[in-house]
Amino acid sequence: MNATATSQNGSMGRLLGFFVVLLALSYGLLRFALGMDTSTSGGSFQVWLFSSIVAFLGTVIYWLFQQKHHPRGLYLLFFTEMWERFSYYGMRGILTLYLSKTAIEGGLGFEKADATVIYGWFTGLVYLTPIIGGWIADTYIGQRRAILIGGVLMMFGQFSLASGMGPASAYLGFALIIIGNGFFKPNISTIVGQLYPQGDPRRDSAFTIFYMGINLGAFLAPLVCGYFAEDLFAQKELQPDGTMKITHYAFGYGFLAAGIGMLLGQVIFNSLAKRYLGETGVHPAKKNKSDAAAHAEANRPLTKEERDRMAVIFTITVFVTFFWAGFEQAGSSLTLYTDEYIDRTVFGWTIPTSFFQSVNPLFIVLLGAPIAALWLNLAKKGKDWSIPVKMGLGMLLLGVGFLFMLGASMERGGDIADPTIKAGLSWLLLTYFFHTVGELCLSPIGLSMITKLAPVKFASMLMGVWFLSPFVAQIIGGYIAAYVEKLGAFTVFGLIAAFVVAAGLIMFAISRKLVTMMHGRG
Repeated sequence: MNATATSQNGSMGRLLGFFVVLLALSYGLLRFALGMDTSTSGGSFQVWLFSSIVAFLGTVIYWLFQQKHHPRGLYLLFFTEMWERFSYYGMRGILTLYLSKTAIEGGLGFEKADATVIYGWFTGLVYLTPIIGGWIADTYIGQRRAILIGGVLMMFGQFSLASGMGPASAYLGFALIIIGNGFFKPNISTIVGQLYPQGDPRRDSAFTIFYMGINLGAFLAPLVCGYFAEDLFAQKELQPDGTMKITHYAFGYGFLAAGIGMLLGQVIFNSLAKRYLGETGVHPAKKNKSDAAAHAEANRPLTKEERDRMAVIFTITVFVTFFWAGFEQAGSSLTLYTDEYIDRTVFGWTIPTSFFQSVNPLFIVLLGAPIAALWLNLAKKGKDWSIPVKMGLGMLLLGVGFLFMLGASMERGGDIADPTIKAGLSWLLLTYFFHTVGELCLSPIGLSMITKLAPVKFASMLMGVWFLSPFVAQIIGGYIAAYVEKLGAFTVFGLIAAFVVAAGLIMFAISRKLVTMMHGRG
């Protein structure tokens, strides 16, 4: 056995040992210090579940701090984004339920079709405002100040939702989150790109690690916010069959936890940014040069290569819209389908619906590091796949994922309205698995692509353009989810699979042309 293999085995052994120790400590804390019930199989399962989550998160954080080949600033941005995504996905994980449950149940009482449309417009607008926020940061205030403004606005938006003062406070919360995300989202991604010189092979790997931060927060959020809203603070009644039914959801506690997560992220970022980022992102792009140079740069016409690269950005943005329209069914139609038609009982405990919003980010955290290593190894060998090929593969995998939802529908005998006829949990988990692998082939690579192809003076604005795709997709996805009620889940999920597979095949067909237009950066 060579020295490299011995070192890798030793590293894996340390990680496994660290995980086991944390698992034992977490179990002891939950079982004895907090007194969680283990007298039933359901209670015991909950304790082991939460112990495993704590141990897993701690091991991931330990692993991150062992990485030496990336700048420390990447890990500050990792944790800042983790808490911001905790805030957003914690809110999003319970949002469709909050909109569709009756007022007596603690919700706003919208019809399911209306709830999915509202959800689609809200989550879509969240991805529109980054174009404006990116331009303001590029031109006037710099990325770091934009991140502060955005974080504070989103925090107050979550607190407005938590106030529980009806539709008015909900709409105010939506508005603050939409505006705040516009300042925050494009600029933190831009700073990640600024940590690496153009052509640095570590960049794709860095964005995949950063993407793990996004999904670590997204994994943790529904478990905490969903547990507060659907279990810990919810009011329940014992049913004749011995099960517990929720009579009033505690959505306010879930939104409050999301707001506190945003606050933690801002404290971490603003207290450590100067130490780990230096001057990166402090000044707008035009002020990073002398006034004369900035004026000349701002007025310089784009070269043919720059125009070609921008055309590639816009072309790929159009294609990935099909991906996101299908992928984002997770928060709307898949949530409602899971709530009614998936058997969620494990060891006597009914898993809260919002918990399944954590499945995708869990897979990403598990698979993110191996896929990042794959891209890095392929790049070192000169065999890296092109950006369009990776994205086309992502679309095909999304389509495969929806085929498993067709299996769930067929197991139930078709689109039967009877909620007592359930499909197996494995169909849903397989769907999320293939969706996740597809996402890892597409989304972090897209973030990296923008920093490679965008002219410097338009870097943050074009990062905002990249988020135009999910803006359009979320709105389309909201209407698609509404049609599940009319056309049936089998028909809608089948059409989504066909569309994204077709888009992926077309992306493969034009990949060589797109790579040529990237002029050596594809």
